[in-house]
Amino acid sequence: MRRETFPIASPGWMYLAVLAAVTGLFYWSYKPASAVTASLFLFTAYFFRNPKRVIPRDHKAILSPADGVVMSVSSVTEDKFLGGQAQKVSIFLSVFNVHVNRSPVAGQVKYVHYVPGKFLPAFKSHASEINERNYVGIESAGFKVLVCQITGFIARRIVCYAKAGWSLDQGQLFGMIKFGSCTEVYVPEGVEILVSPGDSVKGGETIIGRFPDEN
Repeated sequence: MRRETFPIASPGWMYLAVLAAVTGLFYWSYKPASAVTASLFLFTAYFFRNPKRVIPRDHKAILSPADGVVMSVSSVTEDKFLGGQAQKVSIFLSVFNVHVNRSPVAGQVKYVHYVPGKFLPAFKSHASEINERNYVGIESAGFKVLVCQITGFIARRIVCYAKAGWSLDQGQLFGMIKFGSCTEVYVPEGVEILVSPGDSVKGGETIIGRFPDEN
């Protein structure tokens, strides 16, 4: 699987190339306009940033797949991949958060499923049920973890590199959501959840849960 190591995530390269060309054109033809496009260039580079993260090497830890703020922690029924009762952690990403998604565990991708939908604001509680979204199911040491990438009112495209059968390292980048969104994590009932609504989390660094010790 591809590995994103450049400080700007690859889905942003096209936008930056276009903005750089337009800025150069305006600079020579109408300088005031170049200031606007240069500002857009800087914001785009900031949005698509891919900062280095210190990944905890702990096979029992479940890492946050995204930067943002925990909106809710709830008990749900998840039949797509986990096959029963689960715990769901919902994370809201504003346009100012890092938007790359990282694998919460090391394991093999067993399930990838894209669902077309609407583009409601990602902070709405029912957005995850009707918005465009993409599911990535990972099996790790006998446990299953499901990550859901959800678009929002501004976010209009989901990027997912992961394919069924591929292996992911813990904290490895597997995709991103463009311009404001929500990321959800579904874990088995026995997992200890270590975050609460209102907590700020960092993708690939913050431990949001732990698998039971007996496993």
